[in-house]
This record gives sequence, structure tokens and C-alpha cells, in this order.
Amino acid sequence: MRRTLYGPDHDAYRETVKEFLAREVVPHQHDWDRDHRIDRDVFAHAAKAGIYALEVDARYGGAGEHDYRYRMVVCEEIARINALSFGLTISLQDDLVLHYLLDLTSEEQKQRWLPRFASGELIGALAMTEPGAGSDLRAIRTSARRDGDHWVLNGQKTFISSGIMSDLIVVAACTDQEAGSRGFSLFVVERDTPGFRRGRQLDKIGLPAQDTAELFFDDARVPVENLLGKEGSGLQYLMSHLPRERLGVTAQAIATTRAIFDLTVEYCRQRKAFGQPLTAKQHIRFELAEMSTELDIAEAYVDKSVEAFNAGELSPVDAAKGKWYVSELQHRLIDRCLQLHGGYGYMLEYPVARAYLDTRAQTIYGGTTEIMKELIGRQIAGSDPTSKRR
Repeated sequence: MRRTLYGPDHDAYRETVKEFLAREVVPHQHDWDRDHRIDRDVFAHAAKAGIYALEVDARYGGAGEHDYRYRMVVCEEIARINALSFGLTISLQDDLVLHYLLDLTSEEQKQRWLPRFASGELIGALAMTEPGAGSDLRAIRTSARRDGDHWVLNGQKTFISSGIMSDLIVVAACTDQEAGSRGFSLFVVERDTPGFRRGRQLDKIGLPAQDTAELFFDDARVPVENLLGKEGSGLQYLMSHLPRERLGVTAQAIATTRAIFDLTVEYCRQRKAFGQPLTAKQHIRFELAEMSTELDIAEAYVDKSVEAFNAGELSPVDAAKGKWYVSELQHRLIDRCLQLHGGYGYMLEYPVARAYLDTRAQTIYGGTTEIMKELIGRQIAGSDPTSKRR
């Protein structure tokens, strides 16, 4: 089935992305995995090549391009070279941090942060999760109290992607324990903030080059001008940005699954068993046929979601549907692809083995599958069953 999502401009951009990845990522990605870190210089090169931060307005050094199809192209090409740690870091910048900086900052804040973000000099992170607060944002215990010209933050965050390398961290904190959902605010904590320190880099089963860390705030003094948006609106800001975050997870999941499936098809054509290619076996053909069908159907939903996002119409529930379904499909299909590789699928020198480890977290971060189903179920339970289906 031919995809109709892309036009000539996206095809030309794809060639730019391919050339960049071949030059700046492919020669280094195994070293990054071994060293458990990505060379910071690559992000400046990526920004210069237009691989991310396209949405930053031209007056701050970006291209002012809001078409999400360009993000999809980047996801697909990164998946094809299996550089998933690098891809997740780019997604963190484009699908999470950047939109807080675009949507919630004052002009003074934009002038301070966006030019450096657009040049790749400034790497961002988003700090919501705590040891006792994951998907339940109302359980956040990190606190912030006003003290003159500063906010004083106390608390701990964990599982923070790019927590080690980040220069700017959007931190969610409770500013009024009595105000319920109106008691949370967002703050930008910069690298050298007094009282802020980074803990250990966490040892994950996958994504070895993508640093994930604990963060600690011990009377961390954040200038009042680093409050992001309005005091008390932090929870609403977090919720309103979830569709973009979840679309980002969906985009990565569909791109990676397609890339691993394509590699598996080629492997089955080349690998011989009992004197014949694997594809000569009816069972293998049936396995490939099922996966191909499921991928095409899921791809159609993702394309529809991208078009809805571009039109400003992607709802939180529709984003949640894509996030849980495509990430679970990824988990299931990559597992089947590994099985079809036999013993070679268990070897880390094969892309399917690395993808098996690197993608396991995608049913967890950005909201677990269970939370996604709960959000969808609540809407169904609260909707009028006689209303017209969208």
C-alpha cells in the first residue's frame, strides 16, 4: 500500500536527513552505546542541518516550520539505521521540551533560550516523574515556595531522560498544597542553579547511549523570571502537551517497527533452512503476511493522527489510542521478528536484538498502556452512546 502522507518537499528533506545520519551518526553510534553517552557536538550539527528545532521561529534562529511530517521523516530515517538512543534524544527536544518553550515563554524568555535551542547549544529535559509519582501527576511532591526574587525548590525526580547532559530542565513542582489541581507550577531550572544536583546515571536494559538520571533539589534557588507560564497552571500545561508527546512516541514506534520488519523480510529471503530460503515455508509467509497487514493498518492510523495534529485537531484520547496500540504492536512484532531470526536474533550485533531492548520502554514512558486505556475508557463511559461516532 502506497503512503500518501508525504509530498515532494518531504522527499527532498528525507535525502538531507539520510546524508546527515550517514555522516554524523552512523560512524559513532556504537561508540556512544559503549560509552553510555552521546557526543554533544552532534546536536549542534543536527540543528544546523535542520534535523530538529524546525518549529522555532526565524527570528530566534529556526525555520518556523510546523508540519509534523518532517518529524516523521526524521523518525523513519533514524529507525532505518537503528540509532534509537539518538532518536529518543531528538524526540525529547522536538516533541517535549521545545513546545513548552514555544507555548509558555514570555518574549524575554524566548530571547534567552530559543536561539541557543535552535543552534543545538542548549539541550533540554522535562522532569515530571518522581519515585512516588509517575503517571499520577497529582502525586508530585517536589515543592516550590516563593522567597523574594527566587523560588526555592525541594524534592527529587527520577527516570529523567537527558538528565545528565541537559542544560535546561522544565520541572513540575507543587506551589500550593491546598489548591488541588491548581497547586502546581512549572519552572525552568538551568545547569548551574544553586542547590540543584544530578544523581547517578541510571543503568537501563536498553537505550544505552541515552542518559537517564535522578535529579535532586535541595533549597535550589530558581529566579522568579524562570517561572514558566502562570503560577498554579502547571498541571494544565502538562496535560495540554501530552498529545504531542504521545504522538512522538507513536511516530518512533511505527517507524522502528517498519524498519525492523523490512530487515526481517530480507533476512528470511536470504536465510536458508533445509536447503530452502525461510520464505519458502508457508508458516513463515503467514507470519510475514500478518505483520505486514497489521503494520499497514497501524500506519494508516498514524498518518491520520499526523494530519489531525497538523490541523490542530488531535485530541488527547486519539493520541492515547495511537500511543498504546502502536507501542504494543511494536513490542509484539519486534518480538516475532527476533524469533524469525533464530539464534542470530539474540545477538546484539543484529539490529533486531538491539531494537528488542531499546523499544521495550515505549509501552511505559509517555504514559503506560494501562493509563492510556483508562483515559480512553473514561471518555467512552462518560459519552452519549447515541451520539454520532467520529
